[in-house]
Amino acid sequence: MKKELIVVGDRVLVEPEAGEERTHVGLYLPQTAVDSRAVQGGRVVALGPGVPVGPLETADDEPWKRLRREPRYLPMQARVGDYALFFRKASVDITFEGKNYFVVPHDAILVIVRETPDGDSP
Repeated sequence: MKKELIVVGDRVLVEPEAGEERTHVGLYLPQTAVDSRAVQGGRVVALGPGVPVGPLETADDEPWKRLRREPRYLPMQARVGDYALFFRKASVDITFEGKNYFVVPHDAILVIVRETPDGDSP
């Protein structure tokens, strides 16, 4: 039976990169960050749907008349394939089917490096 890892909420699933002074995308990390393991980097492999947003018509006097709608979410800045540098203390490391990952709250991400073709904006 095939298993699927589903990320929920405003969390990001990151495949870690081994801690080095210079990351594969060219970011230089200070030695204190590398030694203390305060920050970690890796590739974003999955995203949750984002931050849930309430209905727009919350001032209705008769709440029983409200139609049930599909949940709406505020999208996140991170995208699958981005390189994310994040606070390690805020993340949770997991192993799924033999691979190590970090589950990172979107607000714990410090920077994102996105590769775009020349001349294209992100």
